[in-house]
Amino acid sequence: MLQQLLQDFGYFALFLGTFFEGETILVLAGFLAFRGYMDINLVVVVAFLGSYAGDQLWYFLGRKHGRKLLARKPRWQLMGDRALEHIRRHPDIWVLSFRFVYGLRTVMPVAIGLSGYPPGRYLLLNGIGAAIWATALAAAAYHFGAVLEGMLGSVKKYELWVLGALLVVGFALWLRRRLKNARLAKKIYEAEQAEQAEYLKSRKPTTPVE
Repeated sequence: MLQQLLQDFGYFALFLGTFFEGETILVLAGFLAFRGYMDINLVVVVAFLGSYAGDQLWYFLGRKHGRKLLARKPRWQLMGDRALEHIRRHPDIWVLSFRFVYGLRTVMPVAIGLSGYPPGRYLLLNGIGAAIWATALAAAAYHFGAVLEGMLGSVKKYELWVLGALLVVGFALWLRRRLKNARLAKKIYEAEQAEQAEYLKSRKPTTPVE
């Protein structure tokens, strides 16, 4: 059943997952490839295409609507400002490596587009970065399965536990990021309210002394 499900929808799900985020679903796909449910070469190709297409889209959105996009979330705004500083100092290095820094997957391409980085150069270096990322992460997950098998013998009876553990870790990382965003949004809101109150207080007319 699992094999049929993955054959029907696995690669499409991998493409969508890597288009929007990527790390967890690519690790799952790499492990499933080791177990023989998916083809490791197709996993790398599909992950490359999803990642490449997604980051090209965010880059062009950044060129057109960068500030509006970053302003949608307080954490994006702060990270975007920091990202712009890094990009201006080492633009090519960040284009090649931002996928390997957890939490920057969406913000960094937007910031790169906003920075005025040349489209042709981004097209090339983003492709190289996507290929390295897809190959490295898929291979790491594939070999993780091999290491487990070396430690436990046949991992077939443990495979559902391993998949469940990977899903739990992925969900925990996602939840941690959501909670962090919520705390940051609350702090920014409170700071804005305090600033507004201080401004209104300073604008309040004083009663003249007779």
